[in-house]
Amino acid sequence: MAEKKRRSPSQGRAQATVDAILDAAFQLLESGGPERLTTNHVAERAGVSVGTVYQYFADKQDILAALAQRRTSAVRDAIAQTLIERPDLGSVRPIVRALMNGFEGSPATRQALLGAMFHRGDAVLEEHHQAFLASIAGKARLQIDLTPESAFVLTHAAVGLLRAAAAEPGLALDPQALEDELVRLMEAYISALVALRGPRPSTSSG
Repeated sequence: MAEKKRRSPSQGRAQATVDAILDAAFQLLESGGPERLTTNHVAERAGVSVGTVYQYFADKQDILAALAQRRTSAVRDAIAQTLIERPDLGSVRPIVRALMNGFEGSPATRQALLGAMFHRGDAVLEEHHQAFLASIAGKARLQIDLTPESAFVLTHAAVGLLRAAAAEPGLALDPQALEDELVRLMEAYISALVALRGPRPSTSSG
């Protein structure tokens, strides 16, 4: 039997219902951790029936994935705007900080959302990579020439390391020290790309 196709929140009222479900899920994560998150509890907190939850989400993991997707998209858009407004080395630390603090809430909540984000595999990184490049195309006056390879490194390096840090909590990495190291890494790479490009041609007419 084919799986029933779930509704897409295309209308304002439906989107409000989805938002209420996701907000409720976040509140439950914060108050009781991932083990507290069940579709019954989410429905009760959101003020909707369990059937309504299942109209939009297949299960608990689907809710977590949507919650992670919503937050990841917001962080991606904020980083793109930062780069458009300040396309130089001064934007590196705010971007790294946005990546590190992108998932709000307790450590257990952040861990649950990070796990959900990567539950689909590396395809999620490719989706956000493509969306990010599309959002800055023609808008960010970068000091470097982005090749597919350099763009890949820039969008994946910090994320990949943060993913590894989240997967290895036993290392007890200091967040501020880790931020400093990631900033140093990204600034060094960008500086190397700037040096490869060389000085820009003069635009003066005199």
